[in-house]
Amino acid sequence: MDRDGFWGLVEDARASVDDTVADPDGVADALTKVLGAAEPEEIVGFGTELARLQVESYRWDLWAAAYLINSGASEDGFDSFRGWLIAQGREVWDAALADPDSLADVVDEDRPEGFEGFDGEGMLHVGSHAYKNATGDEAAYWKAVDAVAPDLPDLPAGKEIDFDDEDDLAMRLPRLAALYLDA
Repeated sequence: MDRDGFWGLVEDARASVDDTVADPDGVADALTKVLGAAEPEEIVGFGTELARLQVESYRWDLWAAAYLINSGASEDGFDSFRGWLIAQGREVWDAALADPDSLADVVDEDRPEGFEGFDGEGMLHVGSHAYKNATGDEAAYWKAVDAVAPDLPDLPAGKEIDFDDEDDLAMRLPRLAALYLDA
């Protein structure tokens, strides 16, 4: 599966969800259903493209945006944030990779009670769930994807950012800092 095919499936799934910002799991559920009807090789191709996107987005500046938006972001939290970002579609994804501060146009600084963050962990498991539904063998999915997908680098790309340095965050991501850092 190529990148256009990947994003086409994501966009089709997004069309069935009223608010993808608040409901990335709805996108994941819709996508799992669509992929579950695909051939196993296509599902593996989806997982491989997802892995490529995760590698490309493993960057300090995007992690800093996730840190601000979610009031913190562990490595697992950053992975889940990038799943949420994929659920927002290609246009938002491309804009965020070009300028992570552009996410100020997408997120809402008002967090309702019980809000657990911009988390799309379900998007990271779409391929394995669809493959298991199609074949009954989730382990085979991971083996096939791991055989061809790029490995995540040891460190994020770009200049390291100290997430505890609010002045640096405000300089690098002024719009997000204005939303999420205390004045």
